[in-house]
Amino acid sequence: MEKVTERVHYVGVDDKTLDLFESQYVLPNGISYNSYIIHDEKIVIMDAVDKRMVNEWLENVKKDLDGKEPDYLVVSHLEPDHSGGIEALIDMYPNMKIIVSQVAGNMIPQFIHRDLKDKLVIVKEGEVIDLGNHKLQFFMAPMVHWPEVMVTYEQTEKILFSADGFGKFGTLDVKDDWDCEARRYYFNIVGRFGAQVQALLKKASTLDIKMICSLHGPILKENLEYYINKYDIWSSYKPEDSGILIAYNSIHGNTEEAVQKLAQMLKENGEEKVVVSNLAREDMAEVLEDAFRYDRMIMASPTYDMSLFPDTEKFLRRLKHKNYQNRKVAIIQNGSWAPASGKLMKDLFSEMKNIEIVEPMVTIKTRMTEETEKQMEELVKNICKRG
Repeated sequence: MEKVTERVHYVGVDDKTLDLFESQYVLPNGISYNSYIIHDEKIVIMDAVDKRMVNEWLENVKKDLDGKEPDYLVVSHLEPDHSGGIEALIDMYPNMKIIVSQVAGNMIPQFIHRDLKDKLVIVKEGEVIDLGNHKLQFFMAPMVHWPEVMVTYEQTEKILFSADGFGKFGTLDVKDDWDCEARRYYFNIVGRFGAQVQALLKKASTLDIKMICSLHGPILKENLEYYINKYDIWSSYKPEDSGILIAYNSIHGNTEEAVQKLAQMLKENGEEKVVVSNLAREDMAEVLEDAFRYDRMIMASPTYDMSLFPDTEKFLRRLKHKNYQNRKVAIIQNGSWAPASGKLMKDLFSEMKNIEIVEPMVTIKTRMTEETEKQMEELVKNICKRG
């Protein structure tokens, strides 16, 4: 048990055994499942945890309550990594009520296989529950990133319990860079729903927030403007930094050779940040994070079976799914007899919003030539233009 404040305690758990979050996102440093207890005339547990870590969590809860019984469990989000411990908690504290949004109330039978109709307390937008000294106010956050999500603002100590918002990968005992793992978490988990995050930020702007307690990652206590500004940038799909991501595939090394030459040319032209990522070998979730981070991207791919190389197509479709937009993009295609990847990449980019294709499209026929390098020089000049 760790004290967040004198009356708000952390009872969450770290999971160092999970290797893939949502069975797809690499976890080099695990994940935390955060849960909190507010001690007052009425005692509230803020969210449960994944069933993988239920026993450890229940021990934390019992130790912190020290013989007392909770009056409420607040369920911000029903995804199994937060609802997996609810049934075990009900067994331990059968008189406890469960506070949920209306949508969560409708959905909860899908996750909890018992009759809860006498236990549920359905709260509406802006509603307040008085615990004594502490007062919980609820705000709906649909599609951030599920439809039933709500956040809770504790009015006395000015704490925002932000559900999955402001979360990050990694356990709490790992001192890593918040930006990198929060950005990778945001764009891969929440990124499709920027408009909904903007709506939640608008609500949050009316509150005096002194602390943010997310369901994953560290408690944010200082310089909150910095974190809120990051979320504003990310959810409005603005570039965060000036730089160029070169994302590529290469079958026999020829496209890779061209990409490395291009990266050198860009740096010689004054580009300070050039990131080169092999889509077949690197964590695609991290490459996607960089695509949203920087203001420009160059896609390079061979033609494969008269179509796109599989990892190229997968990456571009994932970008589209996550609402990639407002960027400058350039294209390099390779093909030994009938280069087609360039048009196919351009077609996929045309399905995305506000994408400017920087010309020329560079065409390689197997290996670089003097003509290829001239095209690359022209491309470097055009993509490095400001404004």
